[in-house]
Amino acid sequence: MDVEREPGRRGRVARGPAEDSGPVAGFARRLWELKRAAGDPSYDRMRDEYGALASKSALSAAARGRHLPSWETSWEFVRVLAVGVLGDDEDEVRHTWRGEWERARDALTAGPVPEPAPERARRTAFVLAGAVALVLAAALVLVFVNPFGPASPSVPVGDASEFVADVTVPDGSEVRAGSAFVKTWELRNAGTVGWVGRYLVRAGSFGNPGECVTPERVPVPQTAPGEHVRVSVDVRAPENPGHCQVYWKMADEQGHILLPHARAVYFSVRVI
Repeated sequence: MDVEREPGRRGRVARGPAEDSGPVAGFARRLWELKRAAGDPSYDRMRDEYGALASKSALSAAARGRHLPSWETSWEFVRVLAVGVLGDDEDEVRHTWRGEWERARDALTAGPVPEPAPERARRTAFVLAGAVALVLAAALVLVFVNPFGPASPSVPVGDASEFVADVTVPDGSEVRAGSAFVKTWELRNAGTVGWVGRYLVRAGSFGNPGECVTPERVPVPQTAPGEHVRVSVDVRAPENPGHCQVYWKMADEQGHILLPHARAVYFSVRVI
């Protein structure tokens, strides 16, 4: 069973559904593993910050493995993590996960194929869609009435980044178990917005048998549009041989992801 862990609270460690318990549990296990690879964000964060168009309870149930989630819920779960956090190609991700979901659906023999969404859920979706439309309409009114009002907390228009190079420790490099190293990337401010007070935050990781140890965030030097910048992070390799990979996304002082649809930067090393 997947156990939601709230920030700052101690409790049980989530182990995820057993993959050998059937096709639904196997699909849920893969969702659970994706969530861990993306930094194990809370379901509230997946919905409110990353933009998943599904309720917290629907997202949680999808990774629990008791019932096969609808494709719509499955895709929202996958989209915000694989595409939004890990930066994978959206078309490839959709194709791969649609195949996974259909295989789980077709393997079910104990009952009918789950409907994509019950009628009540559809009615709720229409109500929510209407509420969102009203909010957007109100926002447009405010913009035109008071164009010099407070800045929106959303991503600034014209903000963009571009990966330039791995300056140190190219992907696939071998590092000694337990050793310390410094990973440096070179990025370019490819937009029209200056970068001030920004960070790269650790957004996801995985490793076998252990994960690399890093700070939760590192500062991005002030960077004007068009300029290049180098960002470094101190890393300690796991104590045992294997591999580790850590993803990073740009965020502001409060930890809000600023470029949610940009591909994450990462490092991947072999531990020997």
